[in-house]
Amino acid sequence: MKLIALLTAATALAAGSLADKPPVIKEWPVPWGETRPRDPFVDQTTGRIWFCGQTGNYLAYLDPKTGEFKRFEFPNGENVGPHNLIVDKQGVVWYAGNLAGHIGTLDPRTGTWKRYPMPDPMVRDPHTLVFDQKGDIWFTAQGGNAIGKLTVSTGAVQLVKVPTERARPYGIKIDAKGRPWVVLFGTNKLATVDPATMQLREIALPRAEARARRLEITSDDKIYYGDYAAGFLGRYDPVTGKFDEWPLPGGAESRPYASAIDNEGRVWVVETSRPNRFVAFDTKTMKFSEPTAVPSGGGTVRHMYWDAASKSIWFGTDANTIGQAVIPPREASPTP
Repeated sequence: MKLIALLTAATALAAGSLADKPPVIKEWPVPWGETRPRDPFVDQTTGRIWFCGQTGNYLAYLDPKTGEFKRFEFPNGENVGPHNLIVDKQGVVWYAGNLAGHIGTLDPRTGTWKRYPMPDPMVRDPHTLVFDQKGDIWFTAQGGNAIGKLTVSTGAVQLVKVPTERARPYGIKIDAKGRPWVVLFGTNKLATVDPATMQLREIALPRAEARARRLEITSDDKIYYGDYAAGFLGRYDPVTGKFDEWPLPGGAESRPYASAIDNEGRVWVVETSRPNRFVAFDTKTMKFSEPTAVPSGGGTVRHMYWDAASKSIWFGTDANTIGQAVIPPREASPTP
């Protein structure tokens, strides 16, 4: 499959921005119409890039070495509406059956499918999945207004309802202590769950109009979130309770959505302007990089995956591509 584009040299950087080189972006067109390929995840056993065809109702992978795509249809033609997937250490694909009220698995070695239904029919839409340090899965249900845990060894699903109505639990990540953190996209709040007691706590963001969509957690357990409504990158320190916010380069209309954090502590956010743009925030210098446009335009980049082995971020686009942004290392400061 032919690549769409390779990013060339960057333009001059704005005053106060990072002096690092921009990411090098390439994209592979997905061969199945306009199917909203999204939420890629690298299978560490094979190097394949798995992703969901959300509106095409399939799971698939890209082999980045050959450009080959392979598609897997759901059993009996069920309209699953896959929203997100993750791949475990054995190469088994776990997916969120957003339209079918379950979390499921595909073992691509055998072609075997399995499903774990939600124990509450009101929690009908598993949204985003993430592994914790034990290999169990925490997840959000946006319409169901819940945060859940699937214990992989038993298949048991536990649900915790969010007390704020229509809070829309969305992005989710796990901190160093094994606690899930969630952004509540329907309100100006974060949430976290104590894994020992399954007690949920909400934390209000400092601005009532803020609407965080995705989040990242640095090695020191600080929570970074993109405010989709007003164009800020925010940080919450759970130890001190302090918030800090920085306006994104694209301003109030930048609509930060997908995010990832690299091995050097830079938080990458995609502004869903036209075209979509990658922006890095250096958590050491507290400065943004110059934005880098997605060659296809992106449409919308919804979720991203940092792959430490290739030093790159994988993403899907509404322009019907799977993309890779290779992240250059931080450049050393010049000697005085």
